[in-house]
Amino acid sequence: MAVGSATDELLAVLTDVLTGRRSAILPVPAHDERQSSLLTSALRSGEEIDDDVAVVISTSGTTGEPKGALLTADALRASAESTHARLGGAGRWLLALPAYHIGGLQVLVRSVLAATRPVTLSASFDPADIPAAVAALGSGRRYASLVAVQLDKSLRDPEAAAALADLDAVLIGGGPMPAGVAERAKAAGVTVVRTYGMSETAGGCVYDGVPLDGVSVRIGAGTTAASGTDASRILLGGATLARGYRNPVRPDPFAEPDWFRTDDLGAVDDSGVLRVLGRVDDAISTGGLTVLPQLVESALAHHPAIADSAVFGLPDPRLGQRVVAALVLTPGATAPDVAELRAHVAETLDATAAPREVHIVDELPRRGIGKLDRRALAVRFG
Repeated sequence: MAVGSATDELLAVLTDVLTGRRSAILPVPAHDERQSSLLTSALRSGEEIDDDVAVVISTSGTTGEPKGALLTADALRASAESTHARLGGAGRWLLALPAYHIGGLQVLVRSVLAATRPVTLSASFDPADIPAAVAALGSGRRYASLVAVQLDKSLRDPEAAAALADLDAVLIGGGPMPAGVAERAKAAGVTVVRTYGMSETAGGCVYDGVPLDGVSVRIGAGTTAASGTDASRILLGGATLARGYRNPVRPDPFAEPDWFRTDDLGAVDDSGVLRVLGRVDDAISTGGLTVLPQLVESALAHHPAIADSAVFGLPDPRLGQRVVAALVLTPGATAPDVAELRAHVAETLDATAAPREVHIVDELPRRGIGKLDRRALAVRFG
């Protein structure tokens, strides 16, 4: 649990940058050689980047093509300060995510601004280490930032779950959290805060559907019929926004001044709460209608035989694409047939969204820090 030398180095540089003692590009080491090369080539080539850019952090989205989000010290600071304000004050953090991930980097930024040191878990993330790590946080306000897969593993360990329940908040980012995990966390007494954001917004900027102070959310024009729900592109703006990409892409999601056009679809309810409904490139076009997998997965999560699911599209000569589901069963459960699942989904969504093909798997493929890999499933079963 000791803070390693690499984390020490990052903390030292971040401290200087955030306190204004130096202005520096901080290329955060990435998880593969190609992305690391992207982040460091600017220094090797002498390429000019604005002096106020503090961090170039890798982000690849679902395209697999690495981009470098240009984050200023002001954006990092605004994100950390608004997070502490929302959570009830600064505190000490558990570092369970790598620093090349924006969630891990923000734990370091928050620690610098709180004048504390994070307690670091091993890169392999073993839930058995959590009780001692939480104890090492000491007294005062205490927080952790995890992804849903880490929380799921922790909830399966009673001592780890009890330790997380002692924290003031556990932030969950990096993608949607399955309904079953959320229910188990609530039953264990874990104070979960669902965060939405990305590297381009200096990390999570919408907590439990409500934007942080200084963050703006807008739903773009043009609606999509998505399993009976209207949804449009989410745009984010405000103080946490990146300056753009070091290697710009086309179309440029930063083209509109002071806004970032995400690849996510969402809707805002009458009380102003944002609901993220899925990614544009995950949408399934079937029979002339559009189905968002995340909505179908939410419906499937309420079936007692299903522990986890992934919904994706496969080519279909009649429909264009057909809706397919890969299911992880609850231990001891009998696999439901397609007709049963279609009837179950049709109770809450349009029948068009119901799966026409089902596969039982031991586990769902994931990439990076635990994001669902629908493309791998499409290749496997296509």
